Amino acid sequence: MTSLLLNADMGESFGPWVMGLDHKVMPHVDLANIACGFHASDPDVMRRTVRMAAEHSVGIGAHPAYPDLVGFGRRSVACSTEEIENLVLYQVGALAAMCHAEGLELRYVKPHGALYNDMARDPEIFTAVARAILAYKPDLPLMTLATRDTTAIRELAAQHGITLWFEAFADRAYDSEGRLVSRSQAGAVHHDPAIIIDQARRIATGQPLVASDGSELILTADTLCVHGDNEESVASVRAIRQMLTALKEAS
Repeated sequence: MTSLLLNADMGESFGPWVMGLDHKVMPHVDLANIACGFHASDPDVMRRTVRMAAEHSVGIGAHPAYPDLVGFGRRSVACSTEEIENLVLYQVGALAAMCHAEGLELRYVKPHGALYNDMARDPEIFTAVARAILAYKPDLPLMTLATRDTTAIRELAAQHGITLWFEAFADRAYDSEGRLVSRSQAGAVHHDPAIIIDQARRIATGQPLVASDGSELILTADTLCVHGDNEESVASVRAIRQMLTALKEAS
């Protein structure tokens, strides 16, 4: 697989608090998942990030989350399915308005953090997110986790008429099912650039990763998530971009 689209979480600053090096990452990615105010961001950050994406011809996706600014959206919140549908619709609509103001269109939705993980595990939460997308724009793709076996979530998406984009991560450890190892566990996030770049190459070329239990894991993905929180991670993003370009030219 040499046509992976690179995506990165963007616009996660809030007021004077700065998160990430968006201006250094944006030139190297294809898709920007822009926070919508519930786990990070604010109206000024959102519109500024939309403009930055436009400058670099980067596709824009909504990055909705549980209402959890303090926990950065990484904690599950006890919401009903109706509440999840409405909070996703609210956030998607907010970012879509910023895109419209800049003459752009929203291209997809990628839930953030705990909502992303809960959606991948719980059919009722997936259905709530799907209903929000259907209420806004039925043909908007939903980005979700590429696991060892995606049969169940593909069937669920088909029932609702939702298009899925499967996502893999260059800097995260996986369990035997192809789910992300919890950040509460040691080794859940890779920091060594060599490991991150090698994992990206393996995903892009269909080679197996080593899961946390030592088993081999092959992931089939449409897009690869990269992070740019510091200078080392930005260097990894650049290297992954160069690697993917070289694979494409060689194919």
